[in-house]
Amino acid sequence: MPRPLAGLTRRNVVRELLAGITLLAIAIPLNIGYAQIAGLPPTAGLYALVVPSVLYALTVSSRQLVASPDAAAAALVASSIGGLAMAGSADYLTLALAQAILGGILFLLLAVFKLGFLANFLSKPILVGFVGGLAFDILVAQVAKMLGVEIDSGGEFIDKVMGLFTGLDTVNWWSVVISAMALAILLVGRRVARAVPWALVVLVLATIGVVLADLDEAGVAVLGPVEAGPPALTWPVIDWTTWLVLVPSAMALTLVTTAEGLLVSRSYGEKHDYPTRPNRDLFAFGLGNIAAGATGGFTVGSSTSRTAAMDQAGSRTQLPSLVTALGTLLLLVFGTGLLEDIPSPAIGAIVAVAIVPLLGIREFRALWRADRFEFLVGVACFLVTLFIGSIPGILVAFVLALVNLAKRAANPAIDVLAGSGEPTQSLLQEAPEGSVTAPGVIVVRLAAPLFFANGSVFGDAVKRAVTAAPAASVHHLVVDMEAVTDVDVTGAESFEALQGWLAERGIVLAFSRVRPDARARLVHLGLLGDHEVYDTNRAALAALAARPNRHDADRR
Repeated sequence: MPRPLAGLTRRNVVRELLAGITLLAIAIPLNIGYAQIAGLPPTAGLYALVVPSVLYALTVSSRQLVASPDAAAAALVASSIGGLAMAGSADYLTLALAQAILGGILFLLLAVFKLGFLANFLSKPILVGFVGGLAFDILVAQVAKMLGVEIDSGGEFIDKVMGLFTGLDTVNWWSVVISAMALAILLVGRRVARAVPWALVVLVLATIGVVLADLDEAGVAVLGPVEAGPPALTWPVIDWTTWLVLVPSAMALTLVTTAEGLLVSRSYGEKHDYPTRPNRDLFAFGLGNIAAGATGGFTVGSSTSRTAAMDQAGSRTQLPSLVTALGTLLLLVFGTGLLEDIPSPAIGAIVAVAIVPLLGIREFRALWRADRFEFLVGVACFLVTLFIGSIPGILVAFVLALVNLAKRAANPAIDVLAGSGEPTQSLLQEAPEGSVTAPGVIVVRLAAPLFFANGSVFGDAVKRAVTAAPAASVHHLVVDMEAVTDVDVTGAESFEALQGWLAERGIVLAFSRVRPDARARLVHLGLLGDHEVYDTNRAALAALAARPNRHDADRR
C-alpha cells in the first residue's frame, strides 16, 4: 500500500512547498472561474480545494496528479443540471452537491469492483471530441464576459452565440481593455517565464486598476461579495427521483475523469519511475468527490494542466495539494474581501487561455493525418456535445467506440502461411493465383478471436484462397489457431458453413497450434470433432503434401 505523501524527503520538502505556493496561485483564479462556468458561487470552487484536496492527496497512489474542478467538469455540471434549476439558486447548488456525491459513489464502485477498464472505451478521438465540444461552448461564454456582453451562460450553445452577436452593440470598452491587457500578460508572460503564476498577476493588477479607477461604476462587472468562512459539513436534501435524474450526468463525469485521470497518472508514473495503482486512484477520486458534495464544493476531476505545471516546477509528491488546501482555507477565513473587486473580464481571459488547448486543434490535425475514420469519430462527438448536449455526447461517444471496435474486429489479419510459419500474403484482399503453402496444402492463420463480427469475413477469405489456387490442387486446409483465443456461437455457425463448403470439394480440414482454452471451446461447439491437429513446420507440411488422401499426418 502506498504511504501518504510518498516521495517526500527532507531534501525536496522546500521545493515541494514552493510548488504548493505556485499551485495555490494557479488554482484560486481558475477555480473561481470554473465555479462561474458551472453556475455556482465562487466559494464552491474554493471549497473544492480544501477538504477534497486533503483526502485525495492522502489516499491517491499517484504522486503528481492534481485533483480539482476543471473546465470540462464545470461545463458538464452546467449543461446537465441547467435544465433542472435556475443557475445561482439554492436548488441549483443542492443539485450540484448531490451530483458530486453520486460521482464519488460511482468512483468507489469502480475501485471496489475493479471496473476502471470501462473508461478504456473512451478512446483518444472520443475524448478529444467530447472535451473539445465542452471547451468551445465555454469559450463563447468567456468571450462574452471579456466583451462585457451579458448572455445566458447556462443556455444552449446556439442561444449563447446568438446572444453574443445580438449583444455586440452593448460592448463595454473598459472590459475589452482589461481583457486585452490580461491576454497580453498571460500569453507573453507564459513564453518569458513559465514558472511565474501569471493568472494571479493578472487578477491582482486588474483588481487594482478597477478599484483605483472606479471602473465598476463604468459598467465593468466584478465578482462581488464572497461569503467568508471555512467549508461546513452539509448534505443535499432532494427526493429520490431527482437523485435518479442526476445519475446519467454523474456517470458521464466519472467516466471522463477516469479515462483522463488514469491516463495522466500512468504517464507521469512511467516518466518518473514510480508505481501507480489505478483502483486506488479511483478510490481517492471517490473520497474527494463525496467530500466536495458534503462541504459545499462541486465535482472534482483531474487537472492535466495543473499536473503539468507541478511537473515543470519539479514537484514529485502530493504536498503541493496540501499547501493549496491550507492557503485556500486561510483565504476563505481571512481574505474573501480581497476577491470582491476582481473584474469578470479578467477571469474570462484567464479561463479562455486555460481552455483553448482543450479545443483539441492539434489533436484533430494529428487524427486527420493518422486515421480519417477516427478523425470523423472525434468530429461527431464534438458536434453532438456542442449542439445537442453533454449527456447525448457521452452516449454517442460510447456508440462510436463500439462501432470503431466492431469495424476493426471485423477486419482481422488473415494470412496464408509459408512453410516457415511466416505470412506470404493477406487474404483480406483478393488472393493471388497459386496462394498455397505447400503443394496441395493451404495453411491459413486468423489473428483474432472468431466471433460474430468476423466469422463470415474469415469464411470468405478462406474460400478466396482455395478458389485462387490451381484447379483441383488443394486437398488439405489447415487453420493455424495460435492467435485464436475464443470462438462464439455466431462464429461457430459461420465455421460450420465453411466446413460444409470444404467437404463438398473434397478438401480435408485440420487445425494446428490450438490453444488449450480454444481447443476446449472448439470441442464444446462441435467444431474439432475428428479433425486432426497438425504441426506447420516445413517437414510436416511436406509430409502432408505427399500424402493427400491420408489423415494420419504428423500429429502434434
